[in-house]
Amino acid sequence: MNTIRFVLTAFLASTLAVAPAFAQTKADLEEAMSYDGLKRIEVKGLDLAFARPGATLAAYKKVLVEPVEVAFHKDWDPTRTGSRLKLSATERENIRSGVAKIVHEEFVKVLQAKSNYKVVSEAGPDVLRVKPKILNLFVNAPDAGSVGRSQTYTVSAGEMTLFMELYDSETGAVLARVVDRARRATPSL
Repeated sequence: MNTIRFVLTAFLASTLAVAPAFAQTKADLEEAMSYDGLKRIEVKGLDLAFARPGATLAAYKKVLVEPVEVAFHKDWDPTRTGSRLKLSATERENIRSGVAKIVHEEFVKVLQAKSNYKVVSEAGPDVLRVKPKILNLFVNAPDAGSVGRSQTYTVSAGEMTLFMELYDSETGAVLARVVDRARRATPSL
């Protein structure tokens, strides 16, 4: 089980310093996380983690990291009336795809630098499949590359919720599931 904890912790190290936000209550979230037999485990630094009882990652020597899916918070609306944040659909897509790319690249770097796992691009008998998602992404001051000089001051850079599943790459059996929320403070001026 320590290896499961390492993989989960490595992912968090590659994102923001990452309370679940997509369920109405904690009970709803726990039910959604454990519907297929996973049991809650404690992992330092994570809001919520579940693993299949008796699951071990000892047989896995390689990791297949799927592309990171990113979804904005339902209330993030940079085009609302009176807002200075008038981002086009293309600019919003650039932010979404940029976050996905950065998180994927950083996660792979952390795995390669701090684990014995080889990162691969195909399933196999000793391959663990990792499916990361960033949910409820809320960017307080997105930089859309505006022309000219401008400065934006915020108390918080934003927040997001991490949802990640670990699977056996051949059988598709879910081994672990984690949810964690991050809010990134803006450094002091």
